[in-house]
Amino acid sequence: MTQEISATRRAETTGLALYNSTAQDAAATVIAGYSTSFALACRLLGTRPRPHVRNVYALVRVADEIVDGAAAAAGLTPDLARRVLDGLETETLDAVERGFSANLVVHAFAQTARECGIGADLVRPFFASMRTDLTTTRHDPASHDAYVYGSAEVVGLMCLQVFVNAGAQHPVPPAADLVDGARRLGAAFQDVNFLRDRRHDSGALGRDYLGIDGATITRTDVLDRIDADLAAAAAVIPDLPKDCRRAVTAAHDLFAELSARLRRNDTEGRVRVPDPVKLALAARAVAGRLPRGAARARRGSEPELHRGLPV
Repeated sequence: MTQEISATRRAETTGLALYNSTAQDAAATVIAGYSTSFALACRLLGTRPRPHVRNVYALVRVADEIVDGAAAAAGLTPDLARRVLDGLETETLDAVERGFSANLVVHAFAQTARECGIGADLVRPFFASMRTDLTTTRHDPASHDAYVYGSAEVVGLMCLQVFVNAGAQHPVPPAADLVDGARRLGAAFQDVNFLRDRRHDSGALGRDYLGIDGATITRTDVLDRIDADLAAAAAVIPDLPKDCRRAVTAAHDLFAELSARLRRNDTEGRVRVPDPVKLALAARAVAGRLPRGAARARRGSEPELHRGLPV
C-alpha cells in the first residue's frame, strides 16, 4: 500500500517540481544527520521560512566538511580539498544563475537564493572564509573579523533574506537595523563556538581563531564582545516577521546561556547547556517572550553599527 501511495505521488509530481522537492528533502536529511539540535530549532520556524533555512545550512554544512571533517578523513590533502571547495563554490554560483544543479544540496540552496535574493555578495565571502581554514592557523583581530564575517555573519544575512523574502513575489532588501542585528547574532554564535571549542581547535586542528594572549586580548574581552553582540541582536529580533521570531529567540537565548556559563567556568572544557534548560529556553520562546536582554537593549541607545566589514 505504501509503495502504491508513493507511486501515485510521484505520478502527480513530476519534472522540476519533483526534483525541487527531492532536493529540499536532501537538505533536510543533511541537517538532521549532523545537528539534531538545529533540526529541532528549525521546527520553531513557520512553514514559510523553514525549508529555506534548512537549504542554507545544508550547503554550509557540506562546505564545512570539506575543510574540517569528511574530506580529510577520506585522505584529501589541503590542496585537493581546496580544489573541491572551489568547485562547490563555482557550482553554487552557476546554479543560482541558471536555476539548476545536479548536486541536490546545491540545487536546494540555489532555489532558496533565487527566491529570497541571496547573491554572490554573500556566497563569495562565505567560501573565502572556508578557504581560510585550509591555509591560516592563527588569527589576529583583523583576520578574525574577516573570517567571522564570511563564516558566520553572511550566513545570518542569508537567513535574514529568507525571513524577509520567502514566499514573496520579488525579494526586497531588509531594513538596516535587521541587517546589523543578523550580523551581530552570527558573530556572537561564532565567537561562543570558538571559546567552547578552543581546546579542540588548538589540539586537533592547530588553529587559534581568537588570539587570546592574556594581555592584548583576554577571555573577558571576547565574552564582553559576545554579550554586546547578543544585546544588539536582541533589540531587533522582535522586529522580525512573526513566523521567525520564536526560532531566533530560542537560538539567541541558548547562546546567551552559553555565554553566561562560559563566564562562570573558565576551564578549557567544552561548556554545555543541559537538556532541561534548553527545553525551558525553547518553551519561553514558544510562549512569545522577548529575547533575553531585549527590553533593556530597546530602552537604551541605538546599537553601534558592526565593526568595519561591509554590510
